[in-house]
Amino acid sequence: MRILIAEDEAELAKGLKFLLEKNKFTVDVVYDGAEALEYFGCRDYDVVILDIMMPKVDGLEALRHIRESGSGVPILLLTAKAEIEDRVTGLEAGADDYLPKPFATSELIARVKALARRNTGYADACLAFGKVRLYCNRYELVCGAESVRLNNKEFQLMELFMRNPHCVFSTAHLMDKIWGQDSEADVNVVWTYVGFIRRKLKGLHADIEIRTARGAGYSLEETPC
Repeated sequence: MRILIAEDEAELAKGLKFLLEKNKFTVDVVYDGAEALEYFGCRDYDVVILDIMMPKVDGLEALRHIRESGSGVPILLLTAKAEIEDRVTGLEAGADDYLPKPFATSELIARVKALARRNTGYADACLAFGKVRLYCNRYELVCGAESVRLNNKEFQLMELFMRNPHCVFSTAHLMDKIWGQDSEADVNVVWTYVGFIRRKLKGLHADIEIRTARGAGYSLEETPC
């Protein structure tokens, strides 16, 4: 399941990402409301976590934009504002839940899981390219009668490729999208995980492959007959 976190406190955002990924969620992190709306317009999310006090576009304004778009995605507001009127304002604007800071991480995880269960549209999410299917709710690649499980980063990479076949993604772009701007990982980690996926596709006898575009990056293509 994919979560969008919009939180301008970088250390808190990094901590939330770590906790949610540990609980088997796929997480995108942004640091202002404008970027949150940009990400939301490009991907499907199961839960959105918004801090109210953010630069450019605050959490309440981002919430209103999301609801005005017609989306019913579950939204959790995080904020240092704990007064009753602030909670009411957020809920009336379309939030599904409200958690004031500071909070217990166990409570946050429980609330996110509860919100995710309400969003039943994710259960049937399946991406297809060639004869390969990617089942997003269980991180599973299937080709014919064969199947293999992906870990979190493998899934995020494969999902990006499956949603954008034939598109060439640079190493820098993949590093930014999957590991994030604040990651301490070396760029070689992209090559490593692409290698993991290639081996799993080969093991499935798949008719698609991640191809290297020399000097440009990687793309998902059909294998030659």
